Amino acid sequence: MTDTTGTTAYAQLDQRLAELAGTWTLDPSHTSMELSVRHMMVATVRGRVRPESGTLHLATDDPGRSSVEVEIDAASIDTGNPDRDAHLRSPDFLDVERYPTMRFRSTEVDDRGDGTFVLRGELTVKDVTKTVSLDCEVGGVVRDPYGNDRVGFSASGAIDRTAFGLRWNAALEGGGVVVGDKVSLALDAEFVKPAA
Repeated sequence: MTDTTGTTAYAQLDQRLAELAGTWTLDPSHTSMELSVRHMMVATVRGRVRPESGTLHLATDDPGRSSVEVEIDAASIDTGNPDRDAHLRSPDFLDVERYPTMRFRSTEVDDRGDGTFVLRGELTVKDVTKTVSLDCEVGGVVRDPYGNDRVGFSASGAIDRTAFGLRWNAALEGGGVVVGDKVSLALDAEFVKPAA
C-alpha cells in the first residue's frame, strides 16, 4: 500500500520498528489463538486457546535474528461445547493434567521485506515437538496512553494433529471420520515494551 506522498506505509513502519529493537513481552489480554478443524467431513468447528506468556526479541538491524517464544494454556481450550471441551482436555487429545502447557519457539524468520514474513519454529504439544511454519504480518506499532510501545502481529498456518499424538477418531457409517486431521491456526498477538 502507498500513501499520497509515494512513501510506502511499510517503509514508515520499518523505520518505526527500527527505533524499537529489543525485548517485548506478550500481552495475553490482547492476544488470541483460534483453531479450526473439520467435523464429520461436512462442517468446521472453531475453538480458542489462551496464550498465557511470551517474549519477542526484535532485531531490526537483521530481522532474521528476531525470535519469539510463546506458552499456551492447554486447558483453556474452548469450542463453546462443555462436553467436547472436556473430551479435548482428556488423554484422548491434549491430556492437560499431564501436559498443561503447549509451547512455540521460533527458529527462523524469513522476512519478505513488505511487512510480511514466514516464521518457522518448534511447536510442542504434549510431549511431541515438531517444526511448523506460520505466515505472519506486522499489524502496526503504536504508543499507548501509558507511554508503552505496542506492536501487533497476525499469523496463520496449519498442522497435522496426528503428528503430535492426537490420534483419536471414530469412523462414520457412510465413510469418513468424525474429526479431521488438519488443524488450521490463526493468531493475533500483541507485545508491549516500556518506552525508553
